[in-house]
Amino acid sequence: MTRLLPTAVFVALMLLMVMPNQLSAAQADTLVVYATPKTLDEVITRDTTAGGNQAHKVYKLVSLDTTYLFTGTITIKSDVTILGVPHPITGRPPCIQPAVLPNGSIPANLFVFNGRGKKATVKNLYLLGLATNGSANGDGIAIQILADSITLRVDNVVFEEWLTFAIGYNGNWDKFFITNSKFRNMVHPNQWYIGEALRNMWPGTAYTDTVIFRFNTFFCLNGYASATVTKYYTRYFEFNHNNVIYTFKNPFFEFNVTDAKFNNNLFYSPWAGGISKQEYPWWDQLWSPEIGSIIDLDTLDLAKDSLFNPADIGKPNFRMLSEAKRKIEVKNNVYFWPTTLTNYWRAWNDTARIDSIYTPTWMNTRTTNMFTNKTTWPGLVQSGNQNIDPGLGSGILNVLTQSPNGLLDWFKLCRTGTLSTTFWGYQRTRVGTAANWVPPWPLPESQDMRYSNTVLRTAGTDGLPVGDPNWFGISTSVAALPDIVPEVFSLLPAYPNPFNPSTNLRYSLAVHGRTSLKVYNALGQLVKTVVDGIFQAPGVYDVKVDLSNLPSGVYVSVLQQGNNQTAQKLMLLK
Repeated sequence: MTRLLPTAVFVALMLLMVMPNQLSAAQADTLVVYATPKTLDEVITRDTTAGGNQAHKVYKLVSLDTTYLFTGTITIKSDVTILGVPHPITGRPPCIQPAVLPNGSIPANLFVFNGRGKKATVKNLYLLGLATNGSANGDGIAIQILADSITLRVDNVVFEEWLTFAIGYNGNWDKFFITNSKFRNMVHPNQWYIGEALRNMWPGTAYTDTVIFRFNTFFCLNGYASATVTKYYTRYFEFNHNNVIYTFKNPFFEFNVTDAKFNNNLFYSPWAGGISKQEYPWWDQLWSPEIGSIIDLDTLDLAKDSLFNPADIGKPNFRMLSEAKRKIEVKNNVYFWPTTLTNYWRAWNDTARIDSIYTPTWMNTRTTNMFTNKTTWPGLVQSGNQNIDPGLGSGILNVLTQSPNGLLDWFKLCRTGTLSTTFWGYQRTRVGTAANWVPPWPLPESQDMRYSNTVLRTAGTDGLPVGDPNWFGISTSVAALPDIVPEVFSLLPAYPNPFNPSTNLRYSLAVHGRTSLKVYNALGQLVKTVVDGIFQAPGVYDVKVDLSNLPSGVYVSVLQQGNNQTAQKLMLLK
């Protein structure tokens, strides 16, 4: 014991010496931001280093007695956290809204993250698209991702009245982890294909790494809850324990997902606008015409096959081999269209209008056949999905018939081509004129979302309520969740593949270590060293490889770290 004592004392003294420095460093990384006197963009935009990075890593918003205003887009290219501090008792988060500019216009976009490979977190905030005069910019987007391989985490954020998108992106291989958030009243007055929660923005050419939605509510949206636009490739998609309550168009644009889970969700009156004869089939279908449905899948095309399954490129049954590798779960979801809506659809079509509609279903014939055909699609599994009334509050049903702002009235305006400045929604926020105005809290729908069907309150695959459990006071803290997608040692799909003359090689590392990435020809000869024994940390890496000096043919990329090794087939076509 006497031999250990000096060591213990020494360690304790060292900790005492180090801890103040660590605390100071942590405090130095955080800037507390108040709602006045400066606007939020003034504070964050000016808080940069000579290299253009943010001087602080965390911006802590603490004002609850008035809203934060922004007069221009806040563009950030470094790792950052925008953190609100909610009221300790009521949970009210700080609110950010646009200011009215001197020329009478309203800024459109709030945050833009454009640092390749960086991480951004937005947490505990109320992002209101309505300006101080109560109007919104028709092109408004709350969060934009404009670079490759960005990781965005959004937790406990309210997105309201963003008329274009809540989150839009066109970087390649970005990751999105969206939890415990509310998307409400995202209705453009005369465009029914926007007003979307997550969108791969036009021209829509971005490949997507990961999208995970857990414990969210999408309430009164014109467009999609999620549109990664799987005309392009998405590596992993998960939609779990979410409420989707009223969308005018289809809630998903995820036809060609290859690894996905749609579990434990509540869909109430999704795709309430139906599909007009003018829209059918190609507005909402990609490769083969079919009446739209909530769960709507299609076969892969050659481009996605090549990204998803490069190991089988060149085999005669390549397309079938790729389909057999898809893994998609659809479990314990509830869907329901009230008779007020279905009767309206029937009456509308009975008038023999030229703009009569196709009405959506839960799962169309094409998708049902894919789940049934276990020879071609052994990895597609569905079970426990129910068409049943959850018993939502009366205010939810009133969204259809209320005046003004009723969905059925808006339906008529839309389908007769007479939309102008009309909105629909649920208790839309009215911005007050007082200097200390803040949005109502708790959210007006807090009671209406607590459905009365007691069976559904334990009907999730995990015993939780179907849909968003937050409305029942159940804690779904992200801190209590396991890592959503832990990094593993793997070579991710190269893109493009086949290619000419260059391709992007992507790989994931689970641990620190010396890493090598090399390319060999079909004879096993080394033709390119991409990464040469460099010490790399866990994470996802993306490198461009140019093989313009090599002939057409099959090549193999080999990733090695310690005793771990994996390979991927590449095809150069000149």
